[in-house]
Amino acid sequence: QVQLIESGGGLVQAGGSLRLSCSASVRTFSNYGFGWFRQAPGKEREFVAAIGWNDVNTYYADSVKGRFTISRDNAKNTVYLQMNSLKPEDTAVHYCAANNRLGLWVHAYEYDYWGQGTQVTVSS
Repeated sequence: QVQLIESGGGLVQAGGSLRLSCSASVRTFSNYGFGWFRQAPGKEREFVAAIGWNDVNTYYADSVKGRFTISRDNAKNTVYLQMNSLKPEDTAVHYCAANNRLGLWVHAYEYDYWGQGTQVTVSS
């Protein structure tokens, strides 16, 4: 059974930074593709970033491109989302997602496993 545990959320002022972590309990971490999604109150869950087999194989939503960086550490079974220049509109619950097919998946239905989410709040 795959478990994803996010951490690193919190309250930060606009312009600040946070780094989210997603620890995955999987047998062969390097075989999995990962993504980050977020959901603000009253809004649908939206794609943020995806990573394939290494840190070069990444894809971002236009709204976070140039500010957020997704990366993975296969030795630690962990995926990260470094968030810089945060804006109030980044406020949302952020979710880590995984599937056992390497690739850049941007739709929520393409992921098989989800974490419980971590709250990110950006004050103006």
